[in-house]
Amino acid sequence: MSNTQKTLSIIKPDAVQRNLTEEIKSIFKKNDFEITSEKKIKISKEEAEKFYIVHQTKPFYEDLCNYLSSGPIVVMILSKENAVLANRELMGATNPEDAKEGTIRKKYGLSIDKNSVHGSDSEENAKKEIDFFFNN
Repeated sequence: MSNTQKTLSIIKPDAVQRNLTEEIKSIFKKNDFEITSEKKIKISKEEAEKFYIVHQTKPFYEDLCNYLSSGPIVVMILSKENAVLANRELMGATNPEDAKEGTIRKKYGLSIDKNSVHGSDSEENAKKEIDFFFNN
């Protein structure tokens, strides 16, 4: 039985601004992800705060919210077997300096904050994050 999952991916403002959207999407496709839904949006600081509520107690929370709401983003639902883990591996470490060669963050990330992409970190969060952007 296959374990096809959905996960949320966000192409963050730094990557959208640098016109990397199509390049990043092609990396997902080359790695057998199906992009089942996508839209380019700009979210408010309040929406970013709701989205990143899990990080509310962390020191970087405020910067993260300011950053995600600083420009257009592309939100996508990716589908594949074990999509959550596969996407985490493809994105690479949060800090581009620590990310493995060939990962999206190694290739395009500018810093730990401006690391070009977001991906859900669990099946449970994937469901919540997809609902946040696609079901309201």
